[in-house]
Amino acid sequence: MNVFRQSGLQQILQRRAEIIQAIRSFFIEQGFLEVDTPLRLPCPLPESHIDAEEAGDWYLQTSPESLMKQLLAAGYPKIFQICKCFRKNERGRKHLPEMTLLEWYESGVGYMDLMVQCEEMIRFVACKAGCGDAIIYGSHTIHLNDSWERLSVVDAFTRYAGLSMREAISRDRFDECMAFQIEPELGLKKPVFLYDYPVEKGALARVKPENPLFAERFELYMAGLELCNAFSELTDPVEQEARFKKENAFRASQGKKTYPTPRKFLDALSNMPEAAGIALGVDRLVMLFTDSSEIDAVTSFVPEDL
Repeated sequence: MNVFRQSGLQQILQRRAEIIQAIRSFFIEQGFLEVDTPLRLPCPLPESHIDAEEAGDWYLQTSPESLMKQLLAAGYPKIFQICKCFRKNERGRKHLPEMTLLEWYESGVGYMDLMVQCEEMIRFVACKAGCGDAIIYGSHTIHLNDSWERLSVVDAFTRYAGLSMREAISRDRFDECMAFQIEPELGLKKPVFLYDYPVEKGALARVKPENPLFAERFELYMAGLELCNAFSELTDPVEQEARFKKENAFRASQGKKTYPTPRKFLDALSNMPEAAGIALGVDRLVMLFTDSSEIDAVTSFVPEDL
């Protein structure tokens, strides 16, 4: 009897390879440059709920974002990368401490443009991977050729949470409502872009010029599964440093390690053009395209195998 977990994964891993090849083909055809940045960094970008894995005196990247934005600042207008990223204490049905991320950035566009591009990319990959116009995931059939829904965070709270977005923030229940009431309802028949997050949840996103209560951020959901996180990028180094200080202050209040100020990244923001960027979980995309309920089923090795 074969004792290797991987022996039963050959068909799925073949499909995974086809999906990654299709992603790469899409961006090359669109004129993007594939880049390759270091995995090991002197400091991660401080975020409240993302913990970086130490690697000696430095850290393994939680995302290639900081270095890819430095490439934008250096004059590279359209770039993408498929790479490994690392996050401590992330292990579960949909999470791995070492994951595969697709990130891409384009100068001169905003987050609404990126929604269209994201939609085109996933349809392209679905076609190349033999999924056709619909994805069957569990009990859900997700139609890709129908118009994808755009749903604001404000409207999502009204529709699914039973309280307003502002009330959820004031009661410190925003993340709870998102995880347990809103996300499971999203994208059950067609993909949903959840957009315009409150500025308190803006991370590295630009504030909406016409309404400073919101940030130009969206996430994409299919079958209740979050696939990506995207922004019109913040390019103001003063505002970004202030946000990093708030993130580190929160981390300290929770007894978490704080991170050094990413000075070279902040210096680069002054030269960065207006741009939009997105991080998409390749492992989760493969889960959807192979009707796999657990991330272990689409990954050749998980921590327990090592």
